Amino acid sequence: MLPMWLKWILIVAQTLSALVLVVLVLIHSPKGDGLGGIGGAAQVFTSQKGADSALINTTSWAATVFLTTSFLLGYYW
Repeated sequence: MLPMWLKWILIVAQTLSALVLVVLVLIHSPKGDGLGGIGGAAQVFTSQKGADSALINTTSWAATVFLTTSFLLGYYW
């Protein structure tokens, strides 16, 4: 059984990672500009390859945090 404060930390981490994951998936542009083209956000990175690499890495981390917290909350709840 997890302490109540740890449950709340996991719930907050899961909620934040879910929101970040939604935003990152919307920014991805597999064939077009996607939402990343709004306001010139695509020019933030030096090259398209660098932008894709950073988005993929960040999305992977957010998905890992989300899945880990989901597993822990489901197992210990």
